[in-house]
Amino acid sequence: MPTSSRRTAVPAAVAGVPVLQAPFLIQQPDEVFLIDVAVVPNARRTEVVGLHDQALRLRLAAPPVDGAANDALQRWLADELGVSKQQVSLLRGASGRRKRLRVQVPPAQMAAWLAALRLAGLLDA
Repeated sequence: MPTSSRRTAVPAAVAGVPVLQAPFLIQQPDEVFLIDVAVVPNARRTEVVGLHDQALRLRLAAPPVDGAANDALQRWLADELGVSKQQVSLLRGASGRRKRLRVQVPPAQMAAWLAALRLAGLLDA
């Protein structure tokens, strides 16, 4: 009987991993999350300011020149989640304000970050 090399996506809850929910977050297998963000560059400081159209709205303290804002976004998100910058990659939106990032992070760390955002009143409870 031939074997297939295709992996079947197992829902996180079935695999014993809690399913994390936020409008801007897509949870995938193998500790991978996709995060949709809407960025405002050239801010005084980098910070989350809430939600905008199903995306996490961020102010970035970097100009949108030569990829500086994208690099700052990746460094900031890696620092927020306690992972290396290599675990954060930009999937789409390199030249726009709407972006999608891929982050490899344990679900417990992502859950703690989401809880901190909710506690700060930046997300709906």
